[in-house]
Amino acid sequence: MKSQDTPFVGGPLDGRVLPVLLGITGHPPKTYRIPVPDAAGGPPTVLVYRRVDAGRGGFMHQLWKYEYAPDADPGRRLKWPWSKPNGATGPDTRDTPDGQSATPPAKPRPTDE
Repeated sequence: MKSQDTPFVGGPLDGRVLPVLLGITGHPPKTYRIPVPDAAGGPPTVLVYRRVDAGRGGFMHQLWKYEYAPDADPGRRLKWPWSKPNGATGPDTRDTPDGQSATPPAKPRPTDE
């Protein structure tokens, strides 16, 4: 995989330059989440950095940097069309108002004997 040395601005990683893997389009991810382990053994703290434009690095070469985003939600992820929201059961397991299942019962499969 291809990577690009990307500077980080603000927050605990201020001034560091880290190699960031590039996606299929040749760009680094829009947000970069860094889990920092808790010293007491609790859940890790997640630092969130957002990608911003850092100018051009020659002919048709885009440069990026990451800025610290303390107000960002660390649990927010991309919402794919095929993903179900948390806690959703899907259309095949919902009940109708009369208490019946929304899908017909499955037919038994013939066996090869």
